[in-house]
Amino acid sequence: MTGGTDTPAGARAHARAQAGAAVPGMPTLPASAWPAPPAGVAREALTWAETIPGGSYASKVLARGTTLRLTDVEGEACAHVLLHRADAVHERLNVADTVKVPWQAYLGAGHPLLSDQGRVLATIVADTDTGHDALCGTSTRVRNEQRYGDGSPHGPSPAGRELLLLAAAKHGLGPRDVPPSISFFKAVRVDPLAGTLRFAAAPAPGASVELRLEMDAIVLLANVPHPLDPRPDYVTGLLEVLAWRGRPTSPEDPLWSSTPELERGLLNTADVVGARP
Repeated sequence: MTGGTDTPAGARAHARAQAGAAVPGMPTLPASAWPAPPAGVAREALTWAETIPGGSYASKVLARGTTLRLTDVEGEACAHVLLHRADAVHERLNVADTVKVPWQAYLGAGHPLLSDQGRVLATIVADTDTGHDALCGTSTRVRNEQRYGDGSPHGPSPAGRELLLLAAAKHGLGPRDVPPSISFFKAVRVDPLAGTLRFAAAPAPGASVELRLEMDAIVLLANVPHPLDPRPDYVTGLLEVLAWRGRPTSPEDPLWSSTPELERGLLNTADVVGARP
């Protein structure tokens, strides 16, 4: 070998020379160093600041009361999200109940993300896009191989499930812990007559959605094209992720009693949180 990395000393010097380098897809550490905290949020309250390029993933354990904001920077992100209760990972996001219990298939502000135990893992508290999907789940390796020629996690067109599996593995979770996910920023609508699903997304650069964590939770994210996206190319854009400390929804918050279903879910959540030793 020739060049600067053919010896341990040369390799070390090369590696150390990369210190301070920044690329579009990487976490900001510490999160308080993020250059533009959200309005009204103290810099020291930030706990997660990261940009996720298309075809990549991230994960984080967030505390109860944290606000998680996802931003579609370029209008082409699609954030596939899974949540697991941090102290009891068998309890996780149940997309079917998230749609069924609130009597609403289309996600928006005020919508709870429910676990399979009838508790609220997170609540959507702000939404400038309203173009989301809780019906289709994420893409699979087989489907991506058919559409793009590859679906492996380190290939040119990784599938969402493959990336969520990698994110889950970082928290000791396996394939059985990766159920259907929710997709933000790519809308799907149901034809009222035929009952078929229609991809109804339009690019909206800068659109954002905010989730309030009602329980300590593991957040898994994959930023990949929606499985119904009809475009022949693997089109994705940058996803911005910010999280900051706060308080969970309380009975004094108008959101608490906004619907009987949400109030019951939050009561179920408060019950298990209050019973912890």
